[in-house]
Amino acid sequence: MEEDANRFPKKELLDNVPIVEDERDELEAPEFQVEFLPPAAEKGTDSGGRRPGNADADPSGKKTAAPARFQTCGLRRTLGRLETLQEEKELLVQKTRGELRACRQRMELIAKQQASVAAEVAAGREANNTASVGRLQAVSRRLCTELDDERALQSQLRAALLKSESAMWHIAIQKGQLEDVRSSAQEEEAAARKGLRVHAAEQLHREEEALKKAERNRLLRVRKAMHLQKEHRLRHQKLVEDAKKNHKIAVKFLKASLGRIREQEREKEMGSQEHMKRRMDAVLALKNSISANRETLRKFQAWGQAKAELAEQKARAQKEMILAQGGDAFRHLFHQRQRQELEAQNRAFEEQQKLRKQEIIGRILKEEAAEETRRKRQSSPTRATGRLTLRDETWGYVADVCEDRGTVALPRNLLQDSGAVSPPRASQLLEAISYECVQGDSGNITWEHDTLAEPEIPGLWKEDYKPNQVPKEEVDRKPVGGTKMDKDILARTMEQLRSRVTHRQVASGHEFKGRPFNSKPKLIHFKDFDVGKVYKKKITLINATYTINHCKLVGVEEHLRDFVHVDFDPPGPMSAGMSCEVLVTFKPMINKDLEGSVSFLAQTGGFSVPLKCSTKKCMLSLDKELIDFGSYVVGETASRVVTLTNIGGLGTKFKFLRASESCEMDISQSVAKTSSLFTYEDKGIYDKITTSFSGQKIEGNESPPIDMTSQKESGKLDGKKQEEGRPAESEGVTMSTVMTVPPNEEQTEISLGEVAEGEIGPFGSIKVPVIFTPIIPGAVYTKFKVVFKNQQCPTLYFRVTGVAIDVPVWVPKPSVDLKICTYDRLYQDSILVHTRSKAALRLKFEVCKELRGHMELLPETGYIQAQSSYTVQLKFLPRHSLPEDAGKYFDKESRVLEAPMTIRVADQFVDVQPSDGFGTILPLETLQLDVIFQPTKAKEYNFELVCKSEINRCFKLSCRAVGVRPPLGLSHYQVKFAATSLYHTSVATLYVINSHVSMSSVTHSAPRVGSEDVSPVGPTTFEFLPPPDSPITISPLVGTVLPGKRCLVQVAFRPVLPTKLILQEALQTLTKEAEVKSPCRDTVTQKKDLRRQSFSTLRLQGRDHPPRASTTQAAKLQKLDLKPSSDEYQAAQATLARSFQGRFDKFVVPCVVASGDTEDRKGTEPLSFSPHNTLYLELWCPAVAPSLVVTSDRGKTIFNFGDIAVGHCGIKKVSIQNISPEDLTVEFSVLNPSGPFILLTPISKLPAGETQVLTLSFSPRESILARETLDIITKRDTLSLTLMGTGVASTITCSIEGDVLDMGYVIAGESVSSSFKLQNSSALPIRFSMQLDSLSSSRRGKSQQRLPQFLAFPAQRTEVVGTQNHSGQSVFSVIPVEGVIDPGKTQDFTVTFSPDHESRYFSDRLQVVLFGKKLSHQILLKGAAREHMMFVEGGDPLDVPVESLTVIPTYDPEHREGPGWHSPPHTGPQPGPLSPEAEELKPILVTLDYVQLDTDMPAPPATRELQVGCIRTTQLSPKKTVEFSLDGAASLQHKGFTIEPSRGFVERGQTKTISISWLPPADFDLDHPLVVSALLQLKGDVKETYKVFFVAQVVSGP
Repeated sequence: MEEDANRFPKKELLDNVPIVEDERDELEAPEFQVEFLPPAAEKGTDSGGRRPGNADADPSGKKTAAPARFQTCGLRRTLGRLETLQEEKELLVQKTRGELRACRQRMELIAKQQASVAAEVAAGREANNTASVGRLQAVSRRLCTELDDERALQSQLRAALLKSESAMWHIAIQKGQLEDVRSSAQEEEAAARKGLRVHAAEQLHREEEALKKAERNRLLRVRKAMHLQKEHRLRHQKLVEDAKKNHKIAVKFLKASLGRIREQEREKEMGSQEHMKRRMDAVLALKNSISANRETLRKFQAWGQAKAELAEQKARAQKEMILAQGGDAFRHLFHQRQRQELEAQNRAFEEQQKLRKQEIIGRILKEEAAEETRRKRQSSPTRATGRLTLRDETWGYVADVCEDRGTVALPRNLLQDSGAVSPPRASQLLEAISYECVQGDSGNITWEHDTLAEPEIPGLWKEDYKPNQVPKEEVDRKPVGGTKMDKDILARTMEQLRSRVTHRQVASGHEFKGRPFNSKPKLIHFKDFDVGKVYKKKITLINATYTINHCKLVGVEEHLRDFVHVDFDPPGPMSAGMSCEVLVTFKPMINKDLEGSVSFLAQTGGFSVPLKCSTKKCMLSLDKELIDFGSYVVGETASRVVTLTNIGGLGTKFKFLRASESCEMDISQSVAKTSSLFTYEDKGIYDKITTSFSGQKIEGNESPPIDMTSQKESGKLDGKKQEEGRPAESEGVTMSTVMTVPPNEEQTEISLGEVAEGEIGPFGSIKVPVIFTPIIPGAVYTKFKVVFKNQQCPTLYFRVTGVAIDVPVWVPKPSVDLKICTYDRLYQDSILVHTRSKAALRLKFEVCKELRGHMELLPETGYIQAQSSYTVQLKFLPRHSLPEDAGKYFDKESRVLEAPMTIRVADQFVDVQPSDGFGTILPLETLQLDVIFQPTKAKEYNFELVCKSEINRCFKLSCRAVGVRPPLGLSHYQVKFAATSLYHTSVATLYVINSHVSMSSVTHSAPRVGSEDVSPVGPTTFEFLPPPDSPITISPLVGTVLPGKRCLVQVAFRPVLPTKLILQEALQTLTKEAEVKSPCRDTVTQKKDLRRQSFSTLRLQGRDHPPRASTTQAAKLQKLDLKPSSDEYQAAQATLARSFQGRFDKFVVPCVVASGDTEDRKGTEPLSFSPHNTLYLELWCPAVAPSLVVTSDRGKTIFNFGDIAVGHCGIKKVSIQNISPEDLTVEFSVLNPSGPFILLTPISKLPAGETQVLTLSFSPRESILARETLDIITKRDTLSLTLMGTGVASTITCSIEGDVLDMGYVIAGESVSSSFKLQNSSALPIRFSMQLDSLSSSRRGKSQQRLPQFLAFPAQRTEVVGTQNHSGQSVFSVIPVEGVIDPGKTQDFTVTFSPDHESRYFSDRLQVVLFGKKLSHQILLKGAAREHMMFVEGGDPLDVPVESLTVIPTYDPEHREGPGWHSPPHTGPQPGPLSPEAEELKPILVTLDYVQLDTDMPAPPATRELQVGCIRTTQLSPKKTVEFSLDGAASLQHKGFTIEPSRGFVERGQTKTISISWLPPADFDLDHPLVVSALLQLKGDVKETYKVFFVAQVVSGP
């Protein structure tokens, strides 16, 4: 008790209390965050031991607040500890008391058991049961022991209880002592708060004063700003006014200038129009003249033919007449023909004489002109002026002749050469002069004046122009139109000419149509011809018509007549199926391909046989484009053969080269071709560059080492070309050659054989060996090209790949062939094994387990010395069970056995590369060697590597390594994907295996790191770390594998084009489009820019700063923000995909391993992945161009149909092209049968290079956003098309509530209109049409099959079309009838009601039909018509809504005598005057039912209403209102009826209600209804009387 009492001394509780951060934070409440008082306020404070609550205490509390706060904080913490300790003590007391109660209960139970045992002992002693007594005594002793233990426990519990209670009392005492201190601390704290509040009030007052001062300053600034703004506004207004004045003056002068300019333009336009009109008139006149001339020429030709026929007929008739007279007709015709020939010869001789005379005169004129020219040159100008020229003398002579001056002497120079020739006639001289003027040599005649005249028709005055010569004797013989006989002869002749060419062939009622003759062969082809030689080919023409036919040769085409000659002897009539031969001779004179046809004419029409002449060409191809050697051990040699085939008729020289090498002939030709376009300065630069560079194309991701010296000297043309986006250009030349620096050493693993170049002849083939000699481990890839001397032959390429495996041991003979073997015979062979290792190795030879009973290798284990060979003996003893034992290695059909044998190299874990550690090092040179460590066990390795030089100096390298066996493994450490097209996916499957199921290292190799402990058995987590921005997707990336289990992992490869490359292509496309649209620059400036750009591209790349073009393009790419869904981005992507040449990537993906499960992590606690247990997955990823591409819509594969109305169909056409070199079979994935997308035109085959069109439709059945994928599947890849579309429900809303439009009452013959609106609330334009049921054709057919409406019950009347006009026109009409409502728009409709007779049952139904098939709304149209302006509504119906076939007037025979409401009903107007004795009464029935309730409360009266209305009309009427009155209101009131009002008047267009109520009188008989009547009179333009029948009855309530 004393220890607990002294546990908390007072000094410790009050003074030595540390301040903790949490408690300090609790004290620093927001109300304590106040600003300290200024230092001036602290001068009067006293720092003595005054309490904070005194009046003269320190107001700021700066010196006393901190100790008080610390004391308060310590007090709080002490009180908290006391409360905690008190709670613990109370809990301990309660627990002790409970144990004490339990102890007392156990003691009582033991006492009871002792008493019971004592009783039983006494009973046993009485019964002399010794065994029972002994057992009971033992029980009694045990109970006594237990009782003593419980008593001891009771005493302990009491002591502990007393101690705990004492501690609680002591704690309560200390707590009471602290309460006083706590209260004093609270008082001090309250005083501090009060001081703080006073300080806060003072500070608030100061802030308010500062705020007021700031407000005054702000108002002052505002007034100043307003003053400045007003001055600025005034200055601005003055400037605006000045500007307006200046603008008005400028506009005035501008209008005047524009007027003058427009007037000038108008005059120019009128002048150009007049000029154009004159030209058009001239052209039209020329056209009409040409047409008339052609028509005249045709008539003359027809007239000539008719004349010839008439002459022939005349000759025939003359011959018949001579024969009839007995004369010799043949001799007569012979003499006549000789006479005609003689006349023709005479005419020809005369013409020749004329021409000869003209030539003589022309020659004379030429000589005289030449002589005159010579004399002019020799004589002086003064003498020449007085002499006449030849031209003047000739024209003088012509004038004398024309004036008939008689014989005129010719000029002297004309008579010198003519001798005694008589002077020519005037006509001859004129002909000579005109002939000389037209045909003479202009160089020999000197013209004094040049003429600028031009002919009206171009070409009319040319030398080769020959006008149409019409015989003089035939010009004026007949008029232009000809006589009627001439016209008949002409028509008959033209008909005969048409009928002679071809005619129809009809056999057995069938007309032949098609090619009349078939040729065999169908094409005349002269292939591989030589110039100068003669080639002949025969073709056979077969008559393919129904009957006899003729064949005539027309000839060959114009451009073939110099080379092709056709020999064809017409065979005459040929029956169907008969044939004839045609010989075609071809003699080429030029080395050029020719194409044409040989034309023939048959009776049924013309036909032709195509002709083709082909020169000799080189058609070269390789039998393979890829040679894959597979895997070979370093040191072995393998060979493959590639065959070059020429199927053309022209040979050429070839040469096999690496793709990186350049051919000498190609370089010289390209340089020569390019240098011809360079200037002298540019050519020197180009020669230097081409001689110091050679282009090499580097394939794959790994590039060979680059010579740094060559790199400094050379320009990085390829990099600049890619950055600028266009090839370097100079004046008139475009350089697109990519130049890179060649590697220092060429690859020698893959080489060509001896036959690498030579000449290939026509139709020949050359086999070239390709040799693979692996030297360096790893994959080897080389690309070769075949170049040809013939420039028309394209360069062929093929690729060679192989994998070199670095094994220290190899077999020079990897295959052992034992030839033919028989069962139960022993066959032996030796296998030679080589090693390149510098140390001895242990070899183990194994045979597959299937053949261990038939084959063995001896010895099974051996040692091979360094750099030596080893021989192993192979023994093969086949037994009869070999086919069953060998399994998959034995082919039962061919009986061939192929089985593998394995050579394992033990204790080989270190290798040095390259060249197995051999090499040469130069002075001051550093070489890098790779030490390859391949452990076989999980342990620590310590070894030394010794490097020995030629002078026997040794350098030792100590090596340490740790062999690790990870706890997880992969089923495949290398995945080779198939060639995958761009934007397609290839998936490979592998497993992550956890084979660690036991800690024992005896049963299996336990996973561990070196010599450390074995990894624990349990779940193990893995995580793949693929490289960023790679086309690799691994799922799952993270997982946990239980012991003995495996986890499936899928690796997906999806090659895509880089985004930067697509943006570059899009930028180039946009740049080109902008250049096309922009105006062309000046040619000289453009050349200078191109020249400057070319030289800037050819600069060397050894400079530090990057080129400007790359910076500019990078900036453009950053500004170019194209989304993948944009048209430009997708177009660039499609363009690059079509030109994609393929790519091969290799990725190594690490997989880290950690012990434990991912689900056991707490929160974000990471797993401890060990770097030593990392697995590596190697991925080979070849990417190729897709075989199918989309050519429509700029190559996009996402097709959005947009918004389509539900029930409608949208069509899109997609063009796909096969860009692969082979035909493809096409299949399609299955679209959702219940979906909206349908493929309308599927295809099954797509030939190479062709394009097919697919038609897709989108037909939504509901409002939905649809999206599906259509896969076009081929054996190469799959093209996915994404189909999207939105089905939009076409909904409209109508402004009519209840879909009923009541037009009211109208005067018959007039019309009334009402309007309503339809609003399109959908996102599509809606096409609507309005249809009336009265105009529907389907209604007529249905109405004919139904009973009349007046025969049906009222509940069965469903007809909505009521009474119609007698004129046949529709009583209702609506406009517009059809149209389109745009989205969100409203369309107004006007309904017009035009009745032509009186009826109360005009009705019709208006249907709103959308898109011609969807019914949207049905609007019921109702209306009534009256002949007069008044009407009454209400009451019970007494007629049917169908007009009667006859007009039956209704009279009341009991008028003024009593109620007679059983008269026949009236349904229509009653035309004709009525006599006063028989006034027409129209009945109205009003039924009132009084409901009698069972309660004592009185029931309300029965009520009904009648409406009296006045129709608004346009007719002139003296009455503007309708008056009504109900007679007998007093008598009705006596019977319980109340009618209000009983009389009154109604304005036009208004209605008034007559209320009728009834209470049964006291003497009312419930068994008989009350029937009374009254007359209702209406006075308007006429007077009408209605007899109203009131029927009242009492009915029981519900």
